[in-house]
Amino acid sequence: MDSVHATRTLDDCLDALGHVQRRKLLRALLVHNPQDDDPTRIDPNESNDEELERLIAMKHVHLPKLEEYGFISWDRDTSEVSKGPDFDEIRPLLEVLADHEEELPEGWL
Repeated sequence: MDSVHATRTLDDCLDALGHVQRRKLLRALLVHNPQDDDPTRIDPNESNDEELERLIAMKHVHLPKLEEYGFISWDRDTSEVSKGPDFDEIRPLLEVLADHEEELPEGWL
């Protein structure tokens, strides 16, 4: 699908937001400030097995899904992720979630 002419449906956007790892990544891109670049931090309460499972899922499930939708651009060689050509199609939903973060149950974002 040519992402330049793509129009995402609400179902596509909700599917993209359907996992906490994808929500966290998209939200990070929404508020990203290159001046504040810090390395990704692993939850200190997460076991090595949980960390490995999370990283495998990110590489093999979450990043490919978001890239397919055009919401991110992912350089597999450098592991760099940036806003994709269709990021603005999901931006309004991300902004609603971010604006109401305090009202949402813990763990949603």
